[in-house]
Amino acid sequence: MKAIGGLTALLVAALAAPGAALAANVVEGQRIYNQHCIGCHGPGGNSAIPNAPKFARGERLMQPDMILLASIKAGKMTMPSFNGILRDQEILDVIAYLRTLQR
Repeated sequence: MKAIGGLTALLVAALAAPGAALAANVVEGQRIYNQHCIGCHGPGGNSAIPNAPKFARGERLMQPDMILLASIKAGKMTMPSFNGILRDQEILDVIAYLRTLQR
């Protein structure tokens, strides 16, 4: 229940401050992906470990950006939390990059 409350708060904050976020930067997203994500999610979004989403196939990318942002901040299964490691804008940049990998 706690995670749902946090997600709700995140969504409310995002909606309450329209225009507060900058447009996502795909180039910066690729740089951050290569630094923090490529070890597990693989080059080009072809996962390098079992059970990691295959972003090249669009896995998990049908979710809205704010849901993906919350998931990345919280971590899931073997993926660590990136809360406090990456700023929200950096995570949104990574999400924008991930969306370019779908084939």
